[in-house]
Amino acid sequence: MIEDPIPSYKFLVTLLPGDAYLPASQLTLLALFTGGEFLEVKGLGADLEVTAYPEGGMNDHAHQLPVRHTWSRISLRRGIVRDPALWSWYQAGLMQSLGARRDGTIVLMTAAGTPALSWTFQGGIATKWVGPEMNAMNNAVAIETLEIAHQGLTVVPLSLAGTP
Repeated sequence: MIEDPIPSYKFLVTLLPGDAYLPASQLTLLALFTGGEFLEVKGLGADLEVTAYPEGGMNDHAHQLPVRHTWSRISLRRGIVRDPALWSWYQAGLMQSLGARRDGTIVLMTAAGTPALSWTFQGGIATKWVGPEMNAMNNAVAIETLEIAHQGLTVVPLSLAGTP
């Protein structure tokens, strides 16, 4: 039986409060990060750079050899709130190393609200923060964006409720 695709409009984002590289004894120095809810998540991706290697006498193709693997930056967008947690995390990367790197998870939910699939990233650091665009002619929600560079992404299939 072929399974229906999972809709992408329900998801949850968690950013772990501890620095990915801090000893456990120093984790208590970090403020707890509550990520809140996000309007949009982009950048769940990876790219394998290859180089063409032509072999003498083989004129129908060139071998494609892997060179380097890179991860796309994850972009999170949300309505701006009074809690400056995203800005504070970005500043931690600029001003200090304490609290600069975090692990996190993006969980895709089914229409019924049960977890279906998740992506976990390691060693994420906030590389770009964009504040809201303000225009007196629009009646729109103020949106902030945070971009995260990370050191790896793991896809974790979750068992669906009622599925053996």
